[in-house]
Amino acid sequence: MNIAIVGAGKVGSVLGKVLSVNGEKIVAVVSRSNRSAAKTGKYVRCRNISTSLAAIPPRTNLVMITTPHRAVEEVAHKLAAVAHLDFKKLSVCHASGIQNADVLEPLAAKGATVFSFHPLQTFPRDFEPKDILPTVRGIYYGVDGNAAAMRKAKQLAAKLKGKTIYIKPEMRTFYHAACVVASNHVTTLLWILEQMFAALKTSEKKFYPVFEPIIMAALQNAARTSPAQSLSGPIARGGVETVSHHFEALQRFASNLVPYYGSMSAETTRLAEMKGSIDHEQARMMYNLIFSNMRI
Repeated sequence: MNIAIVGAGKVGSVLGKVLSVNGEKIVAVVSRSNRSAAKTGKYVRCRNISTSLAAIPPRTNLVMITTPHRAVEEVAHKLAAVAHLDFKKLSVCHASGIQNADVLEPLAAKGATVFSFHPLQTFPRDFEPKDILPTVRGIYYGVDGNAAAMRKAKQLAAKLKGKTIYIKPEMRTFYHAACVVASNHVTTLLWILEQMFAALKTSEKKFYPVFEPIIMAALQNAARTSPAQSLSGPIARGGVETVSHHFEALQRFASNLVPYYGSMSAETTRLAEMKGSIDHEQARMMYNLIFSNMRI
């Protein structure tokens, strides 16, 4: 494949690198600045770098738009105006999690095969592409488009050693919210844990090595069975008194974390009741405790 990358951020750099290493040819890197285009071009082994879409060669058969989602529509309109491209032989995808394939309609109207192609992975801005690269092998890509487009999406995923998951267009924003839960919310949970560990004032400097075994066991248990089956702890046992002591300790040593602990305890109570490890009356007592503490 002759692939052009529009958007020289982390996503374009990392996916472009994987494709290049796997034998695909990156024929153009286009970005808003020459500096970012040059950096990504060097990383993905492409000398044709530019700030203009006109630099995309006529022989290109796939354009990957890896810009921020706000820019995808603008790029689609501008790309549709590039006269030398053979749109009927061209596939165009975007990597936005929140937008579906409809945003590429100006290109579809010209005859291009269009689809969304969102890598279901995190791309931290503070990380270098080389540090993200190992995490993208074997991932899923959230896709949508027509039948022909889905065939192209699967081919592209295969070249990236990944898989596709079809997301209904009307569910795209909901899907993106799920991705936020899987990544950003987990990161925030770890930040909460980091704060609690700091309050302990132990001789250990970093929280993660201490908690890594229990974190990984929780993830592996849920993966092996289900979140409900693997749930343990005081709420799953109906331990109202224990949770009450937790709130007292939080109020004393980290009162700013009470809202988080309360919200998560309420959801854990809902999970425990659904699981059947506590009955409705035990759940009611737990909710009363939680919400009374959150009003303090």
